[in-house]
Amino acid sequence: MLFSEAPLDPRLLRDIADRGYTEMTAVQEMTLERTLRGEDVAVQSQTGTGKTAAFLITIYQKMYREGRDKRKTALVIAPTRELAAQIETEAKLLDPRGEFRVACFYGGVGYDGQLKKLAAGLDLIIGTPGRMLDLADRGVLKLKDIGVLVIDEADRLFDMGFLPDLRKLLRRMPPPNARQSMLYSATLNLLSQSIAYEYLNNPATIRMTPEQVTVDGVVQELYKVKSHIKDNLLLGILKRDTPRNALIFTNMRHTAESLSRRLKLNGYSTRHLTGDLTQAERERVLDDFKSGKFPFLVATDVAARGLHIDGLEMVINYDLPQDCENYVHRIGRTARAGATGKSVSFACEKFSQHLDAIEGYIGAKVPLIEAPFELFARDASVGAPPPPERERRSGGRSRGGSGRSGGSRDSRRPGGRSGGSGGRGGSGGHGGSRGSGGSGGSRGSSGHGGRGSSGGHSRGPSSGHSTR
Repeated sequence: MLFSEAPLDPRLLRDIADRGYTEMTAVQEMTLERTLRGEDVAVQSQTGTGKTAAFLITIYQKMYREGRDKRKTALVIAPTRELAAQIETEAKLLDPRGEFRVACFYGGVGYDGQLKKLAAGLDLIIGTPGRMLDLADRGVLKLKDIGVLVIDEADRLFDMGFLPDLRKLLRRMPPPNARQSMLYSATLNLLSQSIAYEYLNNPATIRMTPEQVTVDGVVQELYKVKSHIKDNLLLGILKRDTPRNALIFTNMRHTAESLSRRLKLNGYSTRHLTGDLTQAERERVLDDFKSGKFPFLVATDVAARGLHIDGLEMVINYDLPQDCENYVHRIGRTARAGATGKSVSFACEKFSQHLDAIEGYIGAKVPLIEAPFELFARDASVGAPPPPERERRSGGRSRGGSGRSGGSRDSRRPGGRSGGSGGRGGSGGHGGSRGSGGSGGSRGSSGHGGRGSSGGHSRGPSSGHSTR
């Protein structure tokens, strides 16, 4: 269905068209059919499907219809600061002429600016549960004035322990029949359904079919590879595909930090995003990545939800996620709202046991690609000294580091790097240091060359293969 066919205010239709939206996604069509009639909805929808635009269009249409004098405040509750900020950005993009007063609130920043915004009056408030409850306790956030409520990423809110805060907020709002409410969640589990039926007004349940769990526009690839040569495979894939930008996920903070450093030592302009960075550092890293100041970001799942990067070409699961739902959240960073993208996943011996759950959740096999020896590239970071403390504490940002600046794809390809596979630090050629295994094997073990794998070629200069 086209947006132009929906019963929307002409001003809103113009802004939607200016945003570049013409045809509705499945979740937008199914949601707007209900919400534009004033109904409540509980929607199962993964990231990257256009759900944010769906609830913002609902809010703006309601405010246009009611008029400036009669409109009530809308509140969007999000689990993380990053998601809240992203919703604010999208809200302003859908309102380029500033018809509506929009502001975002979260912890980790001072109160003065936030209190001034609330005192001036707002049409749309976006925030995290803790800061919303804090502002309500101070008496500056009038929850009784809320006319529209959106609970975004409900399952994530529950996972992060925000259910008690959410209940406190909901109990202070008008009753369900006196406001319009929308709940969005990647999975409508029992807890999400319980909250929906307790605090929403007879909501319509909208579930995406299993075939819609993953984003259709994502080309997925899976490589079986031993953990000690994942870097070699990653470097080879980046060299082969030359993505304009890529988001690389790891399961642990220290892995993200060290991988970001190793990529920089191989000539790739890279930063890392982890939960231990300050809010200012995290925002700077995200803003720089979004603006293209550096093309590669290594992150933990702190960035898996709510992070929207226009034109993100590739997502790489350096570690398979331990939660099958996070696989969808991760690869949903690319191919958003009808675009196309690519995801590459590594199944190593440490995390390959999660693959069956992932494939069961998405209802399909992730296409398995056998990596040829020549795809494993030399790792120039082997033997490099440890990073200075300042670099570790600043998201990988260093003065005069070895990272690359932006530019064309060709300029992003490191020079002077020999091709071929082999162990980390090998100098090209097939095989690996300390013996390489054969290809194939069980999930999580490619057996390609590299330090520490068993079988294959013997170690030593006489083998004719590179050693570490």
